[in-house]
Amino acid sequence: MSNDQNFKNLILDYPRDALELFVGAEAKSLDKGAKIIPIREEQLKNRLGDRFRELDVPLLVEWPDGTREAILFVVEEDTDPRRFSIHRLAHYCLDLSEMFKTNRVVPVVIFLYAGNYARELVLAGDEQNYLRFSFIECALKGLSYEQYRESSNIVARLNLPNMSYRPEQKVDVYADAVRGLRRLEPETEKRLKYLDFIDIYADLDDMEYKLYVYKYSEEAEVMSAFAERFREEGMQKGVQKGEAQLLIRQMSLKFGQIPEDKQRLVESADSESLIRWSERILTAQSLEEVLQ
Repeated sequence: MSNDQNFKNLILDYPRDALELFVGAEAKSLDKGAKIIPIREEQLKNRLGDRFRELDVPLLVEWPDGTREAILFVVEEDTDPRRFSIHRLAHYCLDLSEMFKTNRVVPVVIFLYAGNYARELVLAGDEQNYLRFSFIECALKGLSYEQYRESSNIVARLNLPNMSYRPEQKVDVYADAVRGLRRLEPETEKRLKYLDFIDIYADLDDMEYKLYVYKYSEEAEVMSAFAERFREEGMQKGVQKGEAQLLIRQMSLKFGQIPEDKQRLVESADSESLIRWSERILTAQSLEEVLQ
């Protein structure tokens, strides 16, 4: 999976934490009552047509009491600053401003690595400037690991390996990121998903991982067991899905088209039920006999 997609997933899964980390002062007004709505790519394609550029994650923020005008955050991730185009970003922000009929648009660019890039775009003549465009830049390597190592912001904790730290701190950085994931994310599937995220950006070699297991043995054992158990459960679910599809196929060949409610019943069944029904289909004279 690309860095762009990794960060898109991160922002979509944790939009409030992402804005708090990436946009600085602009996020101070985002109280708990503010509703953050990711704008679907399908919606953008339908309304922008050929002008649509798949480069960012637009987030629309609305306040339910209507006291403040909605604000649109346009968050783009660029791994290599040489790929970044301020003209492209400005063009896209203008498109979105027109599309949503708002001038409250905040462009944000996340850079994984340092580099040279244009920070401001000015269109001007001899007499005056006619358009001035800039953006919020969040260079992750410019953030201090020490500042965020105990943060309750899960996006910050997951990005500890992307921040600035001394080489001898690398294993501790990994441990603090994993500990943050365990503490801040209760959902099993997301824990596994973002354990992979941490692994990708920490990029521990064999010796570093052995040192992590040695220094943080209890935590390493818990996370290893969790990941193994979840993967086994995923494999079991895959097997059950295959068994369910096979049974549906057998029933349709014998009894004709299967009603949707019966299909849903089979697809959600446990392994024992699937085995029992598969045995009955050999002698059953009707669909009801199989699923009774």
